[in-house]
Amino acid sequence: MPDPIELTKALIAAESVTPATGKVFDVLEAALLPLGFAVERFVAGEAPDGPVENLLAARGSAGRHFAFAGHLDVVPPGVGWTSDAFAPEVRGELLYGRGAVDMKGAIAAFAAAAARVETPGIVSLVITGDEEGPATYGTQKLIERMRERGLLPDLCLVGEPTSANRLGDTIKIGRRGSTIVWIDVPGKQGHVAYPHLADNPIPRLVKALAEIEEIVLDEGTDWFQPSNIEPTDVTVGNPAGNVIPGHASARLSIRFNDLHNGPALIERITGIVHRHAPLARVKGTTYGEAFLTEPGALSTLVQDAAEARLGIRPELSTTGGTSDARFLSKLCPVVEFGLVNATMHKLDEAVALADLEALTDVYEAVLKRVFAS
Repeated sequence: MPDPIELTKALIAAESVTPATGKVFDVLEAALLPLGFAVERFVAGEAPDGPVENLLAARGSAGRHFAFAGHLDVVPPGVGWTSDAFAPEVRGELLYGRGAVDMKGAIAAFAAAAARVETPGIVSLVITGDEEGPATYGTQKLIERMRERGLLPDLCLVGEPTSANRLGDTIKIGRRGSTIVWIDVPGKQGHVAYPHLADNPIPRLVKALAEIEEIVLDEGTDWFQPSNIEPTDVTVGNPAGNVIPGHASARLSIRFNDLHNGPALIERITGIVHRHAPLARVKGTTYGEAFLTEPGALSTLVQDAAEARLGIRPELSTTGGTSDARFLSKLCPVVEFGLVNATMHKLDEAVALADLEALTDVYEAVLKRVFAS
């Protein structure tokens, strides 16, 4: 029976900067096989977004299907760690290492919980090596494989670190969508003393950005904060003070709730830019649409399990960035519940040993409640 702390250590020690393949999946597979899981691993994609390894493990063949989803890839550790980011180290009551919180700890906790519970239906783990990256060949490819095998879940829990201040204070029931828009306004380079012989693109870009800045997309909804458009880069790249530049560009990041969709927002931005700069090139990419799992049976079940073990009833929230739940929400009701996120992506990422044990207990209770209901 896997110990959540020891399994977390083993997963941390298997370096897996996104996109991940290889050893870290060996570690998880070795933990799951003795528990009766049939494990399928496959590699998808090519550079630059791949190759990516994915793992689909299932136990049981009929009945209600509960899926746990997560990722074994991690962000680069960065410089300045107290100890080696991929050499797990316990100091005091904390376990340090890249991925301890986001989210190898939760995967280890779920594997340990699954070892404790005999379930009458199907339990699966949907684990990717590409959540922190483009997510092109990760969970989306796993969903394709699940469809091919007829292994679609009825309920899904994603083990992202959702807790804000203490374990169990927050469950995510949705996420805002995310769109990036790139704008390039062409002009004609020339000497500033002869502006009639040049064409300055900066005023047109500034006017377009000023109109975009005035947009109020919405005032929020019952479950989502207001959508927002944020300029994240304005570039001219002109080192000379006496030269009118030939190009001016900008980048926008849009986080939007379920009142909007990515393509429509891109179209709206494009229309504004083209009114001020008809020859501008506008390109947009939507990395995820907004989704909401309406409060109901699944969120209540997880709230009840967490409250019984932790003495705190989690709040339901849609805050934060995107996660792979945006893909899984197309299959079934999905919520996210996991460790405290205070150190994720930071130097000296760490998880409390007590939280790993407690999260395992909560996941065990979730499994029991899913198959008792």
